[in-house]
Amino acid sequence: MAQNKNEDIKYSLSDIPIKACYGPSDLKDWDYKRKLADPGEFPYTRGIHRDMYRGKIWTMRQFAGFGGPEETNERFKYLLSQGQTGLSTAFDLPTLMGYDSDHPRANGEVGVCGVAVDSLEDVEILYRDLPLDKVSTSMTINGPASIVLAMFLANAEKRGFDWRKLDGTLQNDIFKEYIAQKTYLLPPRPALKLIQDMMVFTTRQVPRWNFISVSGYHIREAGATAIQELAFTLADGFAYVDAGIEAGLSLDEFAPRLSFFFNAHIDFFEEIAKYRAARRIWAKRMREHYGSTNERTLKLRFHTQTAGCSLTAQQPENNIVRTAIEALAGVLGGTQSLHTNSMDEVLGLPTQKAAHIALRTQQIIAHETGVADVVDPLAGSYYVEWLTDEMERGANEYFKKIAEVGGVMVGIEKGYFMKEIADAAYHFQQKLDSKDRIFVGLNAFTEEAPGQQIDILKIGRQYQERQTERLAKLKARRDQAKVDASLKALKEGVAQGQNSFELLLDSVKTYATLGEICDALRQVCGAYREPAIF
Repeated sequence: MAQNKNEDIKYSLSDIPIKACYGPSDLKDWDYKRKLADPGEFPYTRGIHRDMYRGKIWTMRQFAGFGGPEETNERFKYLLSQGQTGLSTAFDLPTLMGYDSDHPRANGEVGVCGVAVDSLEDVEILYRDLPLDKVSTSMTINGPASIVLAMFLANAEKRGFDWRKLDGTLQNDIFKEYIAQKTYLLPPRPALKLIQDMMVFTTRQVPRWNFISVSGYHIREAGATAIQELAFTLADGFAYVDAGIEAGLSLDEFAPRLSFFFNAHIDFFEEIAKYRAARRIWAKRMREHYGSTNERTLKLRFHTQTAGCSLTAQQPENNIVRTAIEALAGVLGGTQSLHTNSMDEVLGLPTQKAAHIALRTQQIIAHETGVADVVDPLAGSYYVEWLTDEMERGANEYFKKIAEVGGVMVGIEKGYFMKEIADAAYHFQQKLDSKDRIFVGLNAFTEEAPGQQIDILKIGRQYQERQTERLAKLKARRDQAKVDASLKALKEGVAQGQNSFELLLDSVKTYATLGEICDALRQVCGAYREPAIF
């Protein structure tokens, strides 16, 4: 941490002033029942379950996806054979943006940052022979999320799985796409209508499915501070609650199916405090503002991924240590599932060896360190409790600012969130450049000659060639009249305000492609152009 002119003060990664020592005076009028309570009790600061990991270890859900559906299917099977307990699917950039593999804009990107999915046929291959009724499946996709879920459900139905028994999570957080990641498909308001339609459908027909994973991860990766990540993510969550109510659902009918996805950065105690504050803020808002007394609504559940933006291309084996520390913070913060980044992810998609080390990192934490034996072992630490309160205070200040802007949707349209994150990222870069903040191997303890050499997974053009060939064969044998009719019905239905999800299911079952369906939606709803922010 950087040394200030006042030698008694240092600063957290998010610029919170930190004293050298904390004691009772830092927690004046602090009340155990109001601030903490026991684990599994309101406000759930200490965790949403009474016994936490003594009852069940967190789900080890390694993010995987590269090349075509065949390769990713094999990686899934390998990870499950090595003790992974949940699937997490990464899609390539064309899929995230709603383009088929044969589109000119997809050239050179097919299968590079995840798996290419163009049609129901690809989803059938992607999840072939996997026990979808016994293992939970996560899919990290947003703009075309409804389409991909429709393909997943159509495939599950073909294989005889009961939708009501399927467990999984769809990221489907379009707000953070406009705020941070930028893989959006439609303008914000029609995009939110797609999400509302899915919320209604899945709440009633796929009741165990988490239809939105409200993601702070990408907000943090874009340069946000921990407090900004906490505040913007929860504000997005509140906005989705409002959207569900607006769609005609009762709060306790759908809110328990909202989950969250947080970053685990390298500032150990700050991250732990962030997770504890998130649970407390959510529980209080659900009870005091929305009036819920349903424990499942009050309990914030979240997945954690270690910070990709903390990894360095220089001395990449150092990233194993960073990932272990960040994963430990997620565990001590009470995460429900965890992805540990591989040491090579700053250079490319993980090799099998790197993914193996990342999974073993979680298993060592779970089974060798003893941290899973006690629930919230840092509770009562003067520093951790003060920092948890500080995170909550900072988030509440941002909630007021967001309300003054006009709410999340208006804040997106005005560019408020993007400017806040850009300013934070610029400030952090200044600290790196001045060496006020040290990253080992990056701006200190560097090596003139390349030190560690590691293998890098390279994605060749053979995946693109195979995908485009498969796509051509699919289009040649499918019933084009049924495809055209389904797309026509989709456009008409969306224009008339019907529930789009049932129409999407009809389209994917005809083997209409992802790109064709996205083009149909763009024709009705238009495309989005981000406002310029200075």
